[in-house]
Amino acid sequence: MERRRSARRWTMAGAAMMLLGFTGCPGFFPPVNNSGGGTGATGNQVYVLNQTTKSVSGFVVGTGTLTAVNSSPVALAASPFAEAVSPNNAFLYIAGQGSISLYLINANGSLSAPTGGAVQVAVTANSLAISPDGQWLIALDSFTQQLDLFEINSSTGALTAAAQSPAAYSLHSGAGTWQPSMVQVSPDGTLIFAALGTAGDVVFTFDTTTGAAVQSQSLANVSASTGDYGLAVDPKTAYLYIARSGTSGGVGVYTIGSGGALNAVTGSPFAAGSGTFSVVLDGTGTYVYAANRTGGTISGYTIAPGTTPAALSLTPLSGSPYKSGTSVQSLGIDRTGKYLLGASQGAVPI
Repeated sequence: MERRRSARRWTMAGAAMMLLGFTGCPGFFPPVNNSGGGTGATGNQVYVLNQTTKSVSGFVVGTGTLTAVNSSPVALAASPFAEAVSPNNAFLYIAGQGSISLYLINANGSLSAPTGGAVQVAVTANSLAISPDGQWLIALDSFTQQLDLFEINSSTGALTAAAQSPAAYSLHSGAGTWQPSMVQVSPDGTLIFAALGTAGDVVFTFDTTTGAAVQSQSLANVSASTGDYGLAVDPKTAYLYIARSGTSGGVGVYTIGSGGALNAVTGSPFAAGSGTFSVVLDGTGTYVYAANRTGGTISGYTIAPGTTPAALSLTPLSGSPYKSGTSVQSLGIDRTGKYLLGASQGAVPI
């Protein structure tokens, strides 16, 4: 517990709410090829968290198929809530009840625990993200309204709580309830975004050299019946995409200005299906997809640039929305950029 208390924390005021009870993966990862320590997978894999069976399953993504990696699934000590993979494809971090665990990713995609054991820190988190340089793990705390930051050992993947004092900030007042849903780091590493359900969203500036984060903006919820649950940032850190459920739901699109200032583009949010919960961009920033958890569909769009940043728009793709598995709540695009994967209850559709 001492390491838990010493973690750097950015405190969020209000009542915490735990999100539980779903099966599937809170975050597929499309691997990014960076240099660094660890073994590192050499293929095209995806990892799915199974809450009911308390396990993680690894798959090789083939030509429209998923094939289990060696020794999959791997049993976990507790039901998993979130996961994140290091940019060098060497380390997989899994958030469970009261712990963040580390697994080494072998060249064939199989997983193994470090010699000293998988558990790294005593933190319960609903979402994990890793900075693009692979130096920092950011955890969106499940119980306390804060971010927990840890430095990553590039050789072993071990976590060390950031030493600097936390920078506290107050959330906006609003009609919504604080629901820690997703944390995301911008591709350029300068910003951290957190989706908080019906409590809206918050933005931090981030220094990857020191690990310092400073709250810069709060984005108020539309109403008490509107929640923001999924986030995606375009490759140029110019736009933030939000999966929004409830009243005025759909895909929210915001320009990202100096210091992370957010402003809605014309026409945002763009219509999607019922219960939009997850959003993902393709690697080129040309297409965006949103999982509609309640409606059992996935909406796809072409991103159409405008004459000004605020004039960007989303045009539905032919055939959208597409039928998906039951309650798809996490989306990811594989390493090749050819396949969109969705984690649903009882299945992983491609």
